[in-house]
Amino acid sequence: MISLMTQDLQALLFDLDGTLADTEEAHRQAFNEAFAAFDLSWSWDKKLYKRLLTVAGGKERIFAYAPPAQKEALAHLKAETVAKLHAEKTKRYRAKMLAREISLRPGVAHLIEEAQAAGLKLGLATTTSRANVKELLNVLFAKRNPFHIVVAGEDVKAKKPDPEVYLKALKALKIKPEAALAIEDSVAGLAAARAAKLRCLITPCEWTEGGDFSAAALIRPSLEGLSLQDLRNLPA
Repeated sequence: MISLMTQDLQALLFDLDGTLADTEEAHRQAFNEAFAAFDLSWSWDKKLYKRLLTVAGGKERIFAYAPPAQKEALAHLKAETVAKLHAEKTKRYRAKMLAREISLRPGVAHLIEEAQAAGLKLGLATTTSRANVKELLNVLFAKRNPFHIVVAGEDVKAKKPDPEVYLKALKALKIKPEAALAIEDSVAGLAAARAAKLRCLITPCEWTEGGDFSAAALIRPSLEGLSLQDLRNLPA
């Protein structure tokens, strides 16, 4: 017999990239523009970038990228150079944000509005940098940030699938895991949520579809058509 949530739903914890908004194409384009600015011949097409997304963190992805012909060059790529390269990528990504090239995924705005009306607490649990989070939230919500708390990359030592970001979000909201629901789009995000003893709703994006989401409480193409009552009825 399937049991419903043992405690009333009190909080929703959202991931950012790929969950609130499909940002990954803007990230991919920004990486390629940064590579060109540094006179690198690298180019990440969609197929390659989807594979690289299994590595959490932009700088980490640069280190993980090693085409056969460039392994030696990559082996000598210094951390300082990678940091500068990533900073250039971040600058170009922010320009895309300010140009409104990114928007909320379907159903996100409605669910957030419904949660606010019901008095639920809203948290953002991401390992994206706080500066990027702030600018993207300004773009997505017209400077009316709906989140009670934001846990960002600078707040944690380990990236997803480590549960630290969710554990810190729960602590900040003073909410027990059984009273909250995580909303994610990736295998790493799902693993982080489950390790924090959270139920997790998965809405895969173009870049994460096809992953093993068998541990999710629910898998939907998007949040469109989902009500708060649907979330309250999810199995414990």
